[in-house]
Amino acid sequence: MKRTVEKIKNKVISNALVVENYFFMTAIQLINSLFGIAIYPYLIRVLGADSYGLYAFALSVTSYFTSFISFGFNFPGVKAIAQNKNNPEIKRVTVSAILTAKIYLGLLSILIFLILTYYVPLMHSNKRLFALGFIQIIAEIIFPVWYFQGIQRMKIVTYIQLGFRILSLPFIVIFIHRPGDVWIYMLIGSCTVISGAITAIIYLIKIEKIGINLLPFKSLIVYYKDALPFFWSSSAGTIKEETVTMIIGSLFGMRDVAYYDLAKKIIILPRMLTMSINNAIFPKFIENVQKSTVKKIVRYETIIGFAISAFIIFTGYWLVLFLGGIEMLPAYPMSIILSFTILVWLVVGSYISFIFVPANKYYFVTRNQLVALLSFLLFCIPGLFIYHHIWTIIIALTLSGFSEILYCRYLIHKHKML
Repeated sequence: MKRTVEKIKNKVISNALVVENYFFMTAIQLINSLFGIAIYPYLIRVLGADSYGLYAFALSVTSYFTSFISFGFNFPGVKAIAQNKNNPEIKRVTVSAILTAKIYLGLLSILIFLILTYYVPLMHSNKRLFALGFIQIIAEIIFPVWYFQGIQRMKIVTYIQLGFRILSLPFIVIFIHRPGDVWIYMLIGSCTVISGAITAIIYLIKIEKIGINLLPFKSLIVYYKDALPFFWSSSAGTIKEETVTMIIGSLFGMRDVAYYDLAKKIIILPRMLTMSINNAIFPKFIENVQKSTVKKIVRYETIIGFAISAFIIFTGYWLVLFLGGIEMLPAYPMSIILSFTILVWLVVGSYISFIFVPANKYYFVTRNQLVALLSFLLFCIPGLFIYHHIWTIIIALTLSGFSEILYCRYLIHKHKML
């Protein structure tokens, strides 16, 4: 027994940075999720399901743009920083290049958003709400979360986000009192994330001593090329996830968007708790890839995924009732179906982080996400003709996730990667 305890202790000590990185990466997700869940009972009762659904719909539109601006830079960025922690010049060039590349994408996004706002009736009639959500792209451009992940100091990001989340609470209580205040809530949320991003970039410049220069476009081409496979992957994933909200809002209304949003909130905590595992291990694992370790990770994460689904089945009803009240109970069966996507995120995430990326098979990641998107459409569109109900969309989303797992296993078997 003593030997076992000593072995575990030594493991923890030798991987102290990994443990710390995991803890704070998980803490970030928990802060965001717990904050949303903590204020949800107040917001859903004050704003109402329809106004809250419109808010969620507007954020989904913003998510398309933030995904476009992020452009898959995170993985190459983390890799470059993790492998050159003691090389200030490479760190400076990497930060400058990614920031500049995102600025170009941000300018293009502004043009596209203005066109959409003018021509799409829903966006035009609610342009203030959509515009206040859209300005969150500023945070995506300047917040270098990937840098802090690469140097394994995610606690800094955690402290920043926690501080500004707490500061925003009084403003929510003071200014949000009726459905028409939904634009004020969007403004508070956008100011919160932008303030955090500004603080992080100041820390990078003043404390980390990272000089930032805007680079000419031609010098950024190599960064766009490296990130392109991850862009296709992340954009396909975002399109799939956010299109669910778009379809629900367009076909069934904003109240159903609110039901779906609550179902996602029910599963978001366990999903965030587990997803950070792969992100935290990645910087350490990339230095010494071992197939036996990958197999163990996949096996353990599969067990965790099924255990979480069982937990949602037994507790989801009471969680929905507590958070949203009896009117939001349609979210309960949705949360059960969506809970199986946690297993998908875990297993596919481990394949990507520990098999495809170390082997530089970035295009496998892209293919996998395209398979997920196409399979979602394949399940969803015919399904809606057969059974015109919101459950059809959510079941299609979950089934597309299992299509990802099957395709990843096919690629790994075909190329003998594990």
